[in-house]
Amino acid sequence: MRLVVVTGMSGSGKRTAIKMLEDVGYYCVDNLPVRLIDMFVDLISEKNTELTKVALGIDARADQPFDEAVKAIDSIKKENVTIEILFLETSTEVLLKRYKESRRMHPLAPDGRVEEGIEREREVLKEIKKQADYVIDTSKLLTRELKVEIDRIFVEDKKYNNLMINIVSFGFKYGIPQDADLVFDVRFLPNPFYIDELKNLTGLDKPVKDFVMSFEESGEFLKKLEEMLMFLIPNYIKEGKYQLVVAIGCTGGHHRSVTLAEMLYADIKDKEDFWVKLSHRDVNHGG
Repeated sequence: MRLVVVTGMSGSGKRTAIKMLEDVGYYCVDNLPVRLIDMFVDLISEKNTELTKVALGIDARADQPFDEAVKAIDSIKKENVTIEILFLETSTEVLLKRYKESRRMHPLAPDGRVEEGIEREREVLKEIKKQADYVIDTSKLLTRELKVEIDRIFVEDKKYNNLMINIVSFGFKYGIPQDADLVFDVRFLPNPFYIDELKNLTGLDKPVKDFVMSFEESGEFLKKLEEMLMFLIPNYIKEGKYQLVVAIGCTGGHHRSVTLAEMLYADIKDKEDFWVKLSHRDVNHGG
């Protein structure tokens, strides 16, 4: 039997993830009181049960001690029951925005500020996050992208190292992305903007791609960038980093940066050890 515990920050999409697991054949139980975890696992572990895939949602609540959930999971593991922990993470900034839009109170701060509840919850969930087999940061994920991740782990059984790579192209004239971890400047390459037939196209169009990649420097840059990332990624994973934002910029974010971001994405998107997402921040930005 495959038993998955789904937990994480309130507002991070846990219920959405549980619904996705249900859609792929998991028997799901959400928000089970922590004191019933042992009893529930005993029931589903009986020999006559027909259950083969079970997902159990566990939340941090003000009315129950979450450390008992951690103890229960540790106890179950000692009984040779295999448990996988899926932890959904989200940045405080995004959680505040989601709570503001939904106008809901935080479960750990029903009478206080939402931000206080978020920080209290992070502290409560600290230990179970350390034990998590999979950590998915949903701060920038669309629902369909979360489904891709869920399917990748629990349907396709692909190797997962808890690192999500976001490749983003941008224009320096509009500012460097605030969440960028690594920033690369490709303004050293010839600019298609000054060629009449390419000016109004973007790096998503073949003529621009062909022009940008026709220069030896473009291929050399791409090769060295990939080599650097392949060196850095295992070390980021080892240090427990969950998201890496690689920003590639040119003047306006229309031509060179888009082309190189597209090429980088195409080269590394099928690596099984991590998941890669591509976006072009300024490709449709006027001016």
